Amino acid sequence: MIQRLIENIKKTGAPIVVGLDPMLSYVPEQVQKKAFEEFGETLEGAAEAIWQFNKAIVDAVWDLIPAVKPQVAMYEQFGVPGMAAYEKTVSYCQEKGLVVIGDIKRGDIGSTSEAYAVGHLGKVQVGSRSWSGFHEDFATVNPYLGSDGVKPFLKVCKEEKKGIFILVKTSNPSSGEFQDQMVDGRPLYELVGEKVAQWGEEVMGDDYSYVGAVVGATYPEMGKVLRRVMPRSYILVPGYGAQGGKGKDLVHFFNEDGLGAIVNSSRGIIAAYRQEQYASYGAENFAEASRQAVLDMAADIRGALEAAK
Repeated sequence: MIQRLIENIKKTGAPIVVGLDPMLSYVPEQVQKKAFEEFGETLEGAAEAIWQFNKAIVDAVWDLIPAVKPQVAMYEQFGVPGMAAYEKTVSYCQEKGLVVIGDIKRGDIGSTSEAYAVGHLGKVQVGSRSWSGFHEDFATVNPYLGSDGVKPFLKVCKEEKKGIFILVKTSNPSSGEFQDQMVDGRPLYELVGEKVAQWGEEVMGDDYSYVGAVVGATYPEMGKVLRRVMPRSYILVPGYGAQGGKGKDLVHFFNEDGLGAIVNSSRGIIAAYRQEQYASYGAENFAEASRQAVLDMAADIRGALEAAK
């Protein structure tokens, strides 16, 4: 699957992943109203609204991007109907040829970790048959419990030719409370990065590993160090746009081949119509605003990478 991701990035020329993180407040009133007329102001109605919102945005941007990243919590909050909308979103994006990164941030041990890995990336055995549950192409994994929490995912990645992105240095302001702590004279995130590189050696594609890392755009100097520590790991970079990251902050996340990183923007794209820059589109044309936000983001990243050569 890492090869599919790289092929999609090369085809689009845009190392961008759109975060499909639909808070109900992001969904324009006319979309909510239509869903509520059919299903009422219920969990089913909310799930229908976010599904229709997602579908409209994907229809508007799918030809510009290589991948999407739905954040499972935004769907879980609406219970079983929300999770049905999550699976429907995953399937629809895959039908469009997009790589799907399930932002699930799972991290546990033993049979629990195995069940997470199987449920999201693998196949579960039911009698004489096997079924794919949520069938994402990649998943995000929290390594805090150590190898016990990661190895079940590595096993499924080998079997299914799928991938994971492991949290190394996250974009949130308080990430340093733990991730920046010094251990034998080195920050913890750097040690985690080394472990990611080791795990990645077990599951290699042609040029890059199936095991990637999550490193926030808000910490470009740390990204520069981690790029050296993990030369063959793809880096998923959150924090662009709404969290303050800009194209110029991203150049060190990429390798000299122009590959090695993919940059996420969530509300900066899916809620673009609410920003002053795209307000002229209006809520009725929210998907077109999202398309323009993708085009602007791609130009920003492309310009920064060209300037850095």
